[in-house]
Amino acid sequence: MGMSISTGGGPGEDEEPLSAINTTPLVDVMLVLLIIFLITVPVITQSVKVDLPKAANIPTQTKPENVNIAVDVDGNVFWNTGLVPTPEALLERLKVVAVMDPQPEIHVRGDKRTKYEHVGRVIVLCQRSGIQKVGFITEPDRGYRK
Repeated sequence: MGMSISTGGGPGEDEEPLSAINTTPLVDVMLVLLIIFLITVPVITQSVKVDLPKAANIPTQTKPENVNIAVDVDGNVFWNTGLVPTPEALLERLKVVAVMDPQPEIHVRGDKRTKYEHVGRVIVLCQRSGIQKVGFITEPDRGYRK
């Protein structure tokens, strides 16, 4: 931060008042906001469209190493954003993740119209592969039902 200090001259000295605006704090604030937006934007975007069920939940701690598995209405399974063709392929991917240290969490996002059978198969495959933490991602219920 810059600051102008008078040299303590006598009454006969002509001094010009400082008329420049110090923009350093403004630049600092803008850089902090830019960094915050750069960090939060990739976390917010999701490209697989599923209609999540409503439930009371606690906020998840999103970490880059967590694996998001989405199950759509037709029972198609997506690993992050890529379609997994068979249950065997999903089991192989889960086995690779299960041996990592520390083991990442598996977040299951199921469409609310999906049959439980499809989500249950994903959970069984997680159990067979040795995954320790499996969580369900839901949307908070914004209204009160009577």
